[in-house]
Amino acid sequence: MLVLAALVALFVTRDVSSSQVAQTQADTSTPAPLVDEGPLHRARAMGKLASGADEQKVAAQAAQFADSEVDLAFHDASRTAADHPPQAKPQFRPLFQHVGEIESQVKADQAHADELKKALASATGTRAASLQEQSDVAQAQLELDQDELNDAKEDLVQSGADPGALIQRQFDQHQAAEHSGEQKPPEGESAPEVDYQAGHLLAQFEAWRALRNKIVQLELAKNATGQTIAKISKDRQAWAKQITAEKAERRAAMPTATPGPGSQASSSSPPAVTAQSLHVLSDDQKTLSDFDKRIQDEQQLQNTYDQWIALVHTHQRAALHGMIGSLLWILLIVLGVVVADQVIDHYLVTTGEERTRLHTLRAVIHFALQATGVLLILLVILGPPKQLATLLGFAGAGLTVALKDFIVAFFGWFVLMGKNGLRVGDWVEINGVAGEVIEINLLRTVLLETGNWTDSGHPTGRKVAFVNTYAIEGHFFNFTTSGQWLWDELHMVIPSDQDPYPLLEAIQKTVTKETEANARAAEQEWQRATSHYRVRAVSAAPAVNLQPTAAGLEVRVRYITRAHERAAMRARLNQALVQLLRGKGIKEKETASAT
Repeated sequence: MLVLAALVALFVTRDVSSSQVAQTQADTSTPAPLVDEGPLHRARAMGKLASGADEQKVAAQAAQFADSEVDLAFHDASRTAADHPPQAKPQFRPLFQHVGEIESQVKADQAHADELKKALASATGTRAASLQEQSDVAQAQLELDQDELNDAKEDLVQSGADPGALIQRQFDQHQAAEHSGEQKPPEGESAPEVDYQAGHLLAQFEAWRALRNKIVQLELAKNATGQTIAKISKDRQAWAKQITAEKAERRAAMPTATPGPGSQASSSSPPAVTAQSLHVLSDDQKTLSDFDKRIQDEQQLQNTYDQWIALVHTHQRAALHGMIGSLLWILLIVLGVVVADQVIDHYLVTTGEERTRLHTLRAVIHFALQATGVLLILLVILGPPKQLATLLGFAGAGLTVALKDFIVAFFGWFVLMGKNGLRVGDWVEINGVAGEVIEINLLRTVLLETGNWTDSGHPTGRKVAFVNTYAIEGHFFNFTTSGQWLWDELHMVIPSDQDPYPLLEAIQKTVTKETEANARAAEQEWQRATSHYRVRAVSAAPAVNLQPTAAGLEVRVRYITRAHERAAMRARLNQALVQLLRGKGIKEKETASAT
């Protein structure tokens, strides 16, 4: 309710149109001019509102019709003031008398100056010098009296006693404004273009509002033109009655003739007066005809305003159509977001262990949809930013800094997918954590932890996730190639009283026999892997080393095996070596390790 009250108060206390304020001030501060130039002023004021070629064309037509009507009004007013001078009021008679006296003095001064010039033309000697001096004095007196006459006439004009002089002065000002271009808009300067075909809601609303204000002002100008037509029509009727009365008076004053031979006409007025009355009557008839032309010009001006208003109404309808279209897009976006939310809620509803994860996923998707909807609605309302390239540049720089880890992780995924990267099932060590790769996605690598390599290598049951930035900013160890080969070791202790060399030879043969297939396959695979780098591949043959200890001689057997066959291979070798030692009659103590 408070918001509505504030809007109503804001509308009630809105600013009054500047043109109306100027008209009110003109009406109250200065007397009305003898010739109404309002139609031309209004037409030119409306011309400043014209935007676009179509409106400017109509505005030019309106100014042309208004100018024609005002010019006719000036001519009619000047002719009427000359033919029908008003009777001087008692308070103005001294001014007219003073002007008449000065005019007589000026005429006398002019005649005296002309006589001196004629006499000076035929004089010689001292008489010429005397006449020259008298001529200069007479010329100075003439100029002085002329200035006094001009001042007296100015006083007469200021008093309003001489309407003809006032009309002439107003016409001179009108012509000066016409030639100087003060009343015309500067070349190339026009009203700002109203984009009534804008692509976003805010600009469409601003265009609709501007066009509505323009229609209001054009309606005011049209109504004022209608009032002018009514006034001119009323003046025409009064002028027609006056002409009818003048014609009747003239017929009554025409000379009467006595019938019969040698009859002579008699008249109550002399011929000069009759000619003057005919001239005045002719001028009055011209003025009556000009009234018709002025009414026609004003009617054409009114029709032009009607065309202009219709044109602006068309533009306003286009702006309103665009606003409805923008509102429709907003409603469709809202509807799309609501439907998408319902679909997501329908398909992402489950129970059990996945409930928490799906709830989080659903919340994230809802937020993304709603944020996208708000962004699209803002684009419909405000439109795309003007400095789009600059804005995208700053936004890109900001996102690059803010999402540095995300970007590096994303490109790290491409590194990991490369030839020397990782594959699901590889045994790797990343940041000190060893395990089997079970997932590689765009941002993270997931391992199934297997513990230290010196242990049995069984999974611990924990999944460890690493952001893919380690592929670019750090390092990782891949313990397997495509065959997942690794070196394993067996440790045995032989008593010091036994001869180790025959035993070592037997152990070498047994281990070589058991690991021959794996060694050959590993060498072939390593040869293919190192062929690009022109390096010599490592031999996969088993090795048996002997090392003396306090308890006897320690035998270390190192052999190649597949990662997933490590336990089975160790069991077979242990069994074969135990049988070998028993056949030799040796009791041994066996330990094992792997690398």
